[in-house]
Amino acid sequence: MKNIADRKRKPVSHSWRYWNVMTFYERFEHSVAMILSGLISIIILIALWDLAREVFNLLMLGSFDLLNHQVFQVVFGMIMTLLIAMEFNHSIIKVLERQAHIIQVKTVILIAQLALARKFIILDFANTEAIKIAALGFAVLALGIVHWMLRERDQVDVHKKIHRQFTEDSLMAEQKPDQIASQQTAK
Repeated sequence: MKNIADRKRKPVSHSWRYWNVMTFYERFEHSVAMILSGLISIIILIALWDLAREVFNLLMLGSFDLLNHQVFQVVFGMIMTLLIAMEFNHSIIKVLERQAHIIQVKTVILIAQLALARKFIILDFANTEAIKIAALGFAVLALGIVHWMLRERDQVDVHKKIHRQFTEDSLMAEQKPDQIASQQTAK
């Protein structure tokens, strides 16, 4: 179940259940993923603490004005950093829960898009060369195209699966009348 409200109990990780049948490399991969997830969780907590401290200091100093471009850049740059780290950690947790064997390409593309969005938020356009802005824009376009191509590929795979299932169902439906007729003639 994807909806947390519909859960009756905590989801069970299948990793430990299958530990004894995992190959050496699968155990190694699982162990590395666990350590990475733990380290990234610590980094997320530290970054969250820094964000909370920064917002608190801005509030206490009375300079928390999101219309001020520099304050906006600092606060939302920190928020985007947290979102990137959480998405990265989530992709590692999917490996740990055996929902994915390795980090998925779409996830890496998404994280790169988030990183570029963060870069545009914190970028000082007045002091940045036009060629750098153009290069970042090209990177956003390239990542968007790759993401679109991956999504299209996934949709084609889903359509092929549906078509294959429909074809199998149609063949089974066609075979049933023939089987019934052959059974009746055998009697």
